[in-house]
Amino acid sequence: MQFHHHGYVSGDPRVQQAAGVGINRPAQLPDEVDVLIVGTGPAGMLTAAQLSRFPGVTTRIVERRGGRLAIGQADGIQARSVETFQAFGFAERIIAEAYRITEMAFWRPDPADHSRIIRSARAVDDEMGISEFPHLIVNQARVLDYFAEYMANSPTRMSPDYGFEFRGLEVTGEGDYPVTVTLLHTAGPDEGRERVVRAKYVVGADGARSRVRESIGCTLAGDQAHHAWGVMDVLAVTDFPDIRTKCAIQSGTGGSILLIPREGGHLFRMYVDLGEVDQNDKGAVRSTTIEQIIGHANAILHPYTLDVRNVAWHSVYEVAHRLTDRFDDVLPDQRGTRTPRVFITGDACHTHSAKAGQGMNVSMQDGFNLGWKLGHVLEGRSPASLLSTYSAERQVVAKNLIDFDKEWSTLMAKKPEEFDSPSELEDFYVSTAEFPAGFMTQYGPSILTAEPAHQDLATGFTIGKRFKSAPVVRVCDANPMHLGHHATADGRWRIYVFADQAKPRMGSPVADFAEWIANSPESPLAATPPDADRDAWFDVKVIYQQDHTSIDIGAVPKAFMPQVGPFQLTDYEKVYATDPTADIFELRGLDRGGVVVVVRPDQYVANVLPLTATAELAAFFAPLLPDRRPEAVRPPAPSGARTAGPAPVSNVA
Repeated sequence: MQFHHHGYVSGDPRVQQAAGVGINRPAQLPDEVDVLIVGTGPAGMLTAAQLSRFPGVTTRIVERRGGRLAIGQADGIQARSVETFQAFGFAERIIAEAYRITEMAFWRPDPADHSRIIRSARAVDDEMGISEFPHLIVNQARVLDYFAEYMANSPTRMSPDYGFEFRGLEVTGEGDYPVTVTLLHTAGPDEGRERVVRAKYVVGADGARSRVRESIGCTLAGDQAHHAWGVMDVLAVTDFPDIRTKCAIQSGTGGSILLIPREGGHLFRMYVDLGEVDQNDKGAVRSTTIEQIIGHANAILHPYTLDVRNVAWHSVYEVAHRLTDRFDDVLPDQRGTRTPRVFITGDACHTHSAKAGQGMNVSMQDGFNLGWKLGHVLEGRSPASLLSTYSAERQVVAKNLIDFDKEWSTLMAKKPEEFDSPSELEDFYVSTAEFPAGFMTQYGPSILTAEPAHQDLATGFTIGKRFKSAPVVRVCDANPMHLGHHATADGRWRIYVFADQAKPRMGSPVADFAEWIANSPESPLAATPPDADRDAWFDVKVIYQQDHTSIDIGAVPKAFMPQVGPFQLTDYEKVYATDPTADIFELRGLDRGGVVVVVRPDQYVANVLPLTATAELAAFFAPLLPDRRPEAVRPPAPSGARTAGPAPVSNVA
């Protein structure tokens, strides 16, 4: 964490100095906003948290409840989400309070007595080392709390506006705020009264029954599996030996349980198989009582028993797989003629079973994908056409998720005699580990993702997939660290320059690249506003092949040690060397002749280029940056706003 570059900070460095719209932020919801987010679920809160780093953007998030969520239905946190939490600064804290999944146990009927279950296998949760981050279980409400804290500490001082229910919207296409939104007060002295807010953009993160989705003419299409599950979070006494281990349990009676231990050492969740549902059931299965769910659980667990002492939450649901054909308000025949104004995220555009643990995780990545794009467009960093990439990228991801979940939930509902082999369930779990961990997402070529023309230079950084961090050593202080952990959710592009084999010196390929990126009018850095820090829009780092003792930091090009803040202090934390115990060049298949890896603000690899391909790098960024011709005019920033980039930190609460 970096601070003090705007002056001494004596308090919590996570509390950043208020800037832009965060100065004297109005307590009441204003009549006009840049972005109105509907719903404080995971997708909505992450979108808001990302936008809270853009001090020139007025963002408000509304919620029909009167206050924070107390008990969330989602609890599985995949490693990709923990990577994301690292970017928002709370990975370590949430890991400390969460339950960590290290292995999964599989139980099936005893071949000698099908009325009893026995443990048949154990599987390591991340046997292939997909991520340095763990697979966690923690209540959704706590995840939302951390994002709320991040928003409150950010330059915009954002906090949710509770007690507003979305009623409808109209995209007028007129004026600076072309979306008119009608809200209803659900709490307080104005309860029952309608309120109209005008916005530039609206984000619907309002769940599976989304009214925002309805207002733009989208419908969830798909199928229902006609199979019901009871889910309960309970405190219980049991003689089942794996009660604190994630388990897939299948009984001889045909019923099954997915057991998920919860944080805190005592609470656990059970997804209990209630069996097939008649197509004419008309929802009657949802009236299944908690006593009936517990009875089903005991029957499946035989010869073990479950004595439930307290029920924190329970529900009954039927598996459904549904997806919308678009995630914004632009109809198919309008593509290319206008850019979107309304977006939907999370359950508003994709629904599936809970057993794959993907709902909250994929929803948050929807928000991460969209948030920085809105910030860049509204601050004038990128053209509005950037927003069309949200639906194009995330709709494909959601379709892949639903296809995976159909297979997993079908396997979970099978009877033991229906499996092709006794180990089919655990084999599927191990062989597909990368998908539920959140690492199979790969964005195709687009304005944001280059063709893999030079992929062979960095085989471990697949273009379109998330940037997989690796150990390095920071040269200035010899601190070992993970390269990707230094990338915060500040809306900046990352340009990682992996040096050739020469040490820092004039005339080397890295020195030539540094000269170009620092001084060429074609460099993407040339788009950075003159009154902003040189690294406000682009975070450029260099990684040398030698160990840190061999690097003369005085010889490192100044492009990798920019001067920042009002005192123009040197930033030494962009220069790295290889870790002698884990050479990043070997780990990630990096060409020893040097390579440039470009990473998007949401942590996905956008391009891989040789050090000499400066023209290609300039061409890649050209459509993503403002027009730099002298006659081009940038939209004015609001009063009190910094032009762009990370806001300073302060001890001001």
